[in-house]
Parts: sequence; C-alpha cells; structure tokens
Amino acid sequence: MTRPADASSDGALVARLRAAGCVWAEDEAALLQEAVRSRAELDDLVARRVAGEPLELVLGWVGFLGHRLAVAPGVFVPRRRTELLARTALDHAARRDRPVVVEMCCGVAPVAACFAGPGHETVDVHAADLSQDALECARHNAPRARLHLGDLYDALPVALAGRVDVLAANAPYVPTDRIASMPPEARDHEPRAALDGGAEGVDLHRRLAAGSVRWLAPGGVLLVETSPGQAPLTTAAMTAAGLATEVLVDDEVGGCVAVGRLPGGGDLSRRAAARA
Repeated sequence: MTRPADASSDGALVARLRAAGCVWAEDEAALLQEAVRSRAELDDLVARRVAGEPLELVLGWVGFLGHRLAVAPGVFVPRRRTELLARTALDHAARRDRPVVVEMCCGVAPVAACFAGPGHETVDVHAADLSQDALECARHNAPRARLHLGDLYDALPVALAGRVDVLAANAPYVPTDRIASMPPEARDHEPRAALDGGAEGVDLHRRLAAGSVRWLAPGGVLLVETSPGQAPLTTAAMTAAGLATEVLVDDEVGGCVAVGRLPGGGDLSRRAAARA
C-alpha cells in the first residue's frame, strides 16, 4: 500500500511519535503510514497513538508467531511471551491422534489461531471467553475454532468432558495490587478482567486446575501461562488437582508455562477410532 505522506513529512511524524514516548518511532511511523489511504486517516491514527492508545489497537492487528491477529478496543492484546504457550500447545497436540484442543480465557484466540493453517485439519479446536468483543476478534483469527461464551468451564459443551487433549489458557495473572503500576497502555486500554488475577495473581489458575480433571482426556495436559515467581503457586494448584507438573521457560520471549498432565493415556489409536 502506498504511503499518503511524502518523504519530507516522515521526519515530522517520527518526531511527533518520539515526543509522545514511542521508543520505536521510526518503525511505528512506517506501520501507521502503511495502514491508511489518506492523510486524514493518518492524522486520525497518529492522534490516537499520541494520546496513548496501544499501537496494536490503533492498527487493528498484532503480530503473533507469523500471524496477524485482529484486535480491537476493549480486548486484551496478546504479548510475545504467549508464543511459548502456543508452541507448547502445538507440540502436545502433535503427539495425539485427532486431538481436541481448547483455548480457555482465549481473548482474541492467539493459540487457537495457530491451528488454523494447513496440517491441522484433524484438530478439533475450541475457544472460550467471557468477552463477546474478544470472541468477535477470535472468530476472525481462528475461523476453524468453535467459540463459546461464558465463565471458564461453564462455557464448554458437556460433550467435551473427558475428551480434551490440550487445554491452554493465558488467564489473568497480575496481582490486584500491581495493576496500578502497569504501563498505561495496558492499565488504561485493556479490560481489567483480562489483567486482574486476584491477590496472589493465581485465582483463575486455581479454578482452572481444580476443574481440569473433569475435562481432560487421560494423558491430556493443562497448559497455563504464568510468571516464574508465580509458577510454584500455579503448579501447586495443579498438583492438588492430581496432575503431574513441570514448568517451561523461554527467556527469549519472556514466556513461562506451567504444564499439568492427567495420568493415563492408553491406546491412542483406539481413542482416535472412538472419536471418528
């Protein structure tokens, strides 16, 4: 797409973004110019960005594992650290025959979106969230996923009980008293329900772990994004539910994922045939 502003105006745009606190002003200027067809549209987007709106919401998309995911005002914007959660979900799903994958607290469905491409045709993908706005974005990002509106497991169809091979969740894990110190882009522009994890930051992790055994298939895994400091609390909740646990960390993206596995597994080919 051609840029609406001539080259002589680029410097002024970059300077304006930098003055507003945009660290990567040159990159942002290029993205904003590529996103519009007129000077008026550019002025509108720049005004929103200078006012503090996150770049991803201004553009309407965020990059994630090679995908451009749709985002919109009022939704949680996926962070790069969640790529570890998505990669781990892909890895565990690949070990199962005709796997059932559920992304809980899905937001715009970054994990489910990774199952949309070729090679995942046999994966039965579901995504659930409390936010209708988020699910509208998820519908675009993960067109093959079946979407469910509701509070955690209450959103899922009963037919999935005992059949889920991979249950992935980036549930809120910011302790309540730390929300005030979060960057304004998150604190002021993302729903509090997508940030607030309760006093210790793991309220939803405990609920996810406690309810998981009803929904996981034998040998299935619960994957929960957490932080290194909160990982012991997240895995303790999984252990209490009867899951065998481990913690994965990727320093490059800043990701941390607690893994809880339900004992069992049996003959995967027999299970696949039962599902067919």
